[in-house]
Amino acid sequence: MTTPSAIERPEGVPFARRTAARLVLLPALALSLLPPRRIRAVLGLLRRGAAPASAAQAARARDAVCAVSLRCAGPKGCLPRSLGAALLCRLGGTWPTWCTGVRVVPPFTAHAWVEAEGRPVGEDAPDDYFTRLMAIGPAPRPSRP
Repeated sequence: MTTPSAIERPEGVPFARRTAARLVLLPALALSLLPPRRIRAVLGLLRRGAAPASAAQAARARDAVCAVSLRCAGPKGCLPRSLGAALLCRLGGTWPTWCTGVRVVPPFTAHAWVEAEGRPVGEDAPDDYFTRLMAIGPAPRPSRP
C-alpha cells in the first residue's frame, strides 16, 4: 500500500529566475549522473571566484529549481535539486556550500543539500539530522599582504 502525497512547488518565482533555473537544469541533471569524484572536480572549478551565498540567495535558487522541475521538487530529487541550486547561485556570482551525506538516525539514507551561513537551506530537518560526507564550499579568497 502506498501513501498519497503531494509535491509542493514554490509559487511567486519571477519569470527571469525561472528561466535561469531552466538553463541550469540540464547541466545539473547531467552532473547528477557522474561519479562523486567527478562532481567534486567540476564543482571545485565552478566555485572559483564566487562570493559566499547568503541564506536568502541560496533559498531563492533552490525555490526556482523546484518551481521548474517536478523531479527536483520531489523526495528523490535531492541531488539534481542541490546541484541546480548551486549552479543557479553561481550564475549570480555567489556559491553556497554544496553537501552530500547520510542521515544520522536509522534507516540509512543518502542526501544532498546546499548550505549557506552555516545552515542547511530549505530542509525540513534539524541542522544535525545529516552528517556531511562531502562539502564544496566557496573558494577561499587569497590573502593580500
